Amino acid sequence: MSHSIVLPRTMEIGREACQNLPTILASLGIKKPLIITDEMMVKLGYVDNVQAILKAVNIVADVFSDTVPEPTESSIAAGVSLVKAQDYDGLIALGGGSPIDSAKAISILGKFGGVMRDYKFPRQVNEAGLPIVAIPTTAGTGSEVTRFTIITDDANNEKLLCVGMGFMPVAAIIDYSLTMSVPPRTTADTGIDAMTHAIEAYISPKRNAYSDQQSLAALRLIGPNIQTAYHDGKDETAREAMMLGSTLAGIAFCNSSVALVHGMSRPIGAFFHVPHGLSNAMLLPTITEFGIASAPDRYADCARALGVSDYSDTNDQANVSLVSYLKNLNKELQVPTLAEFGVQRTDFDALIDTMCKQAFASGSPNNNPRIPSLEEMIQLYTLLWNDTNSVENAPS
Repeated sequence: MSHSIVLPRTMEIGREACQNLPTILASLGIKKPLIITDEMMVKLGYVDNVQAILKAVNIVADVFSDTVPEPTESSIAAGVSLVKAQDYDGLIALGGGSPIDSAKAISILGKFGGVMRDYKFPRQVNEAGLPIVAIPTTAGTGSEVTRFTIITDDANNEKLLCVGMGFMPVAAIIDYSLTMSVPPRTTADTGIDAMTHAIEAYISPKRNAYSDQQSLAALRLIGPNIQTAYHDGKDETAREAMMLGSTLAGIAFCNSSVALVHGMSRPIGAFFHVPHGLSNAMLLPTITEFGIASAPDRYADCARALGVSDYSDTNDQANVSLVSYLKNLNKELQVPTLAEFGVQRTDFDALIDTMCKQAFASGSPNNNPRIPSLEEMIQLYTLLWNDTNSVENAPS
């Protein structure tokens, strides 16, 4: 069986890679780009830096900086209107996953119109919107190398998964120096997000030989460096490893899939505004323990790649180490429970059936080695209120 592998046309990787932005734009024929970003990138001076690089080659780039964390259709509306009103020939997405996802949606809606629900999975959006050059500033989402975007439908509090080559950036600039100022909380959340991408891509039935290698390479980079990057954000070796690990994990799941963690994570973000990486972190130990019996060899490979198990260990030993590591990592990186985040149990209980329906509708749970029933998913969601983050009382 063959597999179609999709990647950006160009990737520039390494410190100060941003300096090559003009060359990349020229190769793509982009002369009038619009920068899609957020206010933090403006405050940190990153937008000014990009504009200065472009000004040196006589390119003036306008800025849309109103994107928000966990983007919604309303948050990108002004950007869509701007693209429709002007003759931009490309977009520069600068920031974390939210600005990049926003740029992907703006690219398609700005050119073809409609609303995001029109492009919801299972529709394959292969129309070419405005070309995107993605410049990630966090090591986590991998959005710079994926054909996915997730935008929340405000009216229904539903995260819409949209898929297709139309959302794939044509170029990505992977410059780890842009992550040196990322605070510990964001470092942790995005780092566990990248780890989840790699693990889920590796255990998914949609995996292939190519995505497997990207997954394992990502885990080998993330495992030894995530704690260091969290505790010492100025450690360049750790930051570089996390940035490359994030991109490789993005390539892995783009060419395989994500699974149950992501399927259950999206409704938590939509209803309770928990950052995506953080809700993944809340779920990862529990969902991993739930699925191990259905793919013990695959999860054991992940444990070994992360460096938490020796290659001489049996699969059972490796998987015990993996679950223990994930639980301890959440403690060390101070991942809160839903209660500690501020979610009210009564609100959660009232929405749990709807969250399950949305999770299943996304299709991601069906990519898990063990697919839960509705009753099992309710139990797994309920375990988020257990401080021990264990599935001792989960469905067996």
